Amino acid sequence: MDPCTYCQGTRSLAPVRVRWAIRLGLVGLTFAFGFLVVAPAMHGMLEGVEGTIGRATPVLVVLLALILLSWAALYIRPNRPVCEACERTTLAFRALPKRDDGFRPERRGFLAATGTAVAGGAVAATAGVGGLLAPHRRWIPVGGSMFASSKTTSDIQHPEWRGARVQNYRRLGRTDAMVSDISLGSGRVRDEEGKRVAIEAIDRGVNYFDTAPDYSHATSERILGEAIHETRNRDEMFLATKFCTAEGHVHADASVADIMKTVEGSLRRLQTDYVDLVHIHSCNDLDRLLSPSTHEAFDRLKEQGKVRFLGFSSHTPDLPTIARAAMKSDRFDVMMLAYHWGLWPEISEVMDQAHAMDMGVVAMKTLKGAKAQNLAGFEGDEKSFPQTAFRWVLSNQNVSCLVVSFYQDGQCDEYLYASGQSPRPTDMATLERYDRLVSADYCRPHCGECLGACPQGRPIDTILRYDMYLADYGDAERGREKYAKLVQAGLDATGCEACPAPCAGACPYELPIRAKMVRAHERLIEV
Repeated sequence: MDPCTYCQGTRSLAPVRVRWAIRLGLVGLTFAFGFLVVAPAMHGMLEGVEGTIGRATPVLVVLLALILLSWAALYIRPNRPVCEACERTTLAFRALPKRDDGFRPERRGFLAATGTAVAGGAVAATAGVGGLLAPHRRWIPVGGSMFASSKTTSDIQHPEWRGARVQNYRRLGRTDAMVSDISLGSGRVRDEEGKRVAIEAIDRGVNYFDTAPDYSHATSERILGEAIHETRNRDEMFLATKFCTAEGHVHADASVADIMKTVEGSLRRLQTDYVDLVHIHSCNDLDRLLSPSTHEAFDRLKEQGKVRFLGFSSHTPDLPTIARAAMKSDRFDVMMLAYHWGLWPEISEVMDQAHAMDMGVVAMKTLKGAKAQNLAGFEGDEKSFPQTAFRWVLSNQNVSCLVVSFYQDGQCDEYLYASGQSPRPTDMATLERYDRLVSADYCRPHCGECLGACPQGRPIDTILRYDMYLADYGDAERGREKYAKLVQAGLDATGCEACPAPCAGACPYELPIRAKMVRAHERLIEV
C-alpha cells in the first residue's frame, strides 16, 4: 500500500467511498443544466420562434460536454484513504481494478460502468426534453392553427347566401375603429384565387384584415397588399400584421433594429406606409410578451407613423396568464384569442377584464378543429356549421370581430351570411352534436394529460395539431413544414408504433393516441 503523502505512514482505505457521489453529482448537474438552461433556450422551437436551434447551439455543446464528462466519471474510482498515523485524508483516483495480465477494466466493472453511463446519458437527455416540453404541457391544438382555416364545409351553396355582405360593424376597443364582425384572415391566401376572394370580401364590406410575414412565407402579405391596392382607399382598411419574419416569430432578444426591419418589410409587401395594428405573434411566454426591445421598436415605429396600435395573439392554455400580464402592463390595445364554445373556463373572465379596460378582442380558431368538412351529412337542417359557430362567437358582445381565412370561392357567401345574425334555438344542439361526432378524434383544449406519460417526451398535442392542418384544414404544406422541424429536433412520432403507449391510458377521453400518432407520422413525413 502506498505511503501517506503527508507523514509517509501507513494508510488504509476508509469504508466510505466518494465515487458515487461524484458520479451522481455530475449526472445531477447534467440533468439540471438540461432542464434549466437547454430547455428554455430550445422551447421557442415549439412556439415557432425563428432561429431557435442556432441560438441554442452553444448550450447544446455544453450539455454534450456534461454528458461526456458524466460518462467518463463512471470509469474513475475515487476513494478516501485515511492515514493511521496522522489521520489525514487524501483523494486517490484510480481506474477500474488492474488484472494480473495488465492494466485494463474488468469485464463486470466495464459492463456495469457502461450501463450506468448509458442510463446517466438517458436521464440527462430526458431532463432536457422534459424541460423543453414543460412550458408547453398544456399547449393544445385549440381549434387548429391561426395559419389556416377550413375550406367551405357545405356541399350546397344555398341561394339565400348569394351576395351576402357584412351586416354589422363593432368597435375595436380603444382604437375606436369600427370593424366588420366577420373579418378576413389570410393564412391560406397564397395564389390568384386567394387574391380574387380577398377582393370580393373587400367589395362586400370586410374591412379588417389579419396577416403575417410567416403566412405562406410572406406571400400572404404580398397578395393581400395587391388586393387592397386594387380596390379601396387604404384609409378605409384596418390592417393587422405581426412581428415576424418569413421563418417565424421574432425572438425576445432580437435587436430593436432587426425588429423594426420586420415591420418595414411588411409595409413594402402590403404596399402601404403604415399598418394599423402589429401583434406579438402566437405569444406563449412572458419574456416575448414583455420584451424591452420589442416594445422599444414599437414605440419608435409609432413615432415614425408606421404603426398605430399594439396587440398580441395567443392560443395556449396559459392564455389567461399571458392576457393578464398584458393588461397589467397597459401597453396593449388589442388581444387576439382562441375562442369557441367549450373553451377555457377563465376565458370569459379575461374577456370581461379586457372590455373593462377598453381593449379590443379579436376571436380566432372559431371552428374548433374544422372537422365538420369530414363529417358527411353533418349540417342537416342547419345548412352551415361555420355559420352556427360564428353566431355563437358573436353572441358575446365583448368580441369585436372574429377572424377566419377566406381563400376559396364561395366562402364569402357562406361566411358573411352569418354577419349580424343572432343565435338560433337549434345552434347549441348543433354544436353539441358536433362534439359527439368528433369525440373520438379531437384532442381537447386545456387537457394535456397524456404528455407526461410519453417515455420519449414527444409533444403529442403539437404533432396531432400538425396532422389536423393536413387532414382537416387541407393545408398539407404547412403541416409538413412544421413537422419537419420536430423531426430535425428528434421529437417526431418515429417509434410510436412499437411503443406500449402508456400515453393512451392517460387520456381521459380514451383517444387512440398511438394509432393517431402513427397515422400522423405517415401523413406528415415527406416521402
